[in-house]
Amino acid sequence: MLDRPWTEAPLCALDLEGTGAQDKDNEAILEVAAVPIVDGSPDLSSAYESLVNPGRTVPRRPWISPGLTDEALREAPSPAQVGAELEARVNGRYMVGHNVSVDWKLVHLRHPSVRPAGLIDTLRLARHLQIPAPRGLGALLDRFELREQVDKSVPSGRPHRALWDTVAAAVLLARLVEDDPSVRTLGDLVSAASVPLGPPEEDPTLF
Repeated sequence: MLDRPWTEAPLCALDLEGTGAQDKDNEAILEVAAVPIVDGSPDLSSAYESLVNPGRTVPRRPWISPGLTDEALREAPSPAQVGAELEARVNGRYMVGHNVSVDWKLVHLRHPSVRPAGLIDTLRLARHLQIPAPRGLGALLDRFELREQVDKSVPSGRPHRALWDTVAAAVLLARLVEDDPSVRTLGDLVSAASVPLGPPEEDPTLF
């Protein structure tokens, strides 16, 4: 499988919004999006996006996106319902994200039955290309003039919401690969951009 073109690889971009890493093992998922990457582009026709009812009160913190309130989450699907959807979309695929280990840590904590084939990190790929800091998702979108493309793809979305950030990571992946002539196959992409499925830590140089 590793010798197939990367555009034919089983890739799924994913992003979560949660209550925050300082909650440690009590961190809750509040919103999730998963978007298949088909022929190198996000397939919005097969996208999955959902709020998640964490079953507890959500603290008001400045990094929790507007709209993720107790009232909005009250009628949302349960974690069990969302977990089943994630299994169907992620298991056996390579999970793509920006600083993807952070999302993977929370997915694995809350949904250990979700088992991707591997993790592809657009942040690691940006480093591989020696793109200067800052390398946050928004900074890289602006560097490559991709923000408008993401806005058009997700007209009802906004940065720091799950679907917008998921599509942004997928669009950024394709743009970074364009700048890397060494990445042609899935194996090349894994070599340049994969991170371990083991215990992750948030990257302190991201912002």
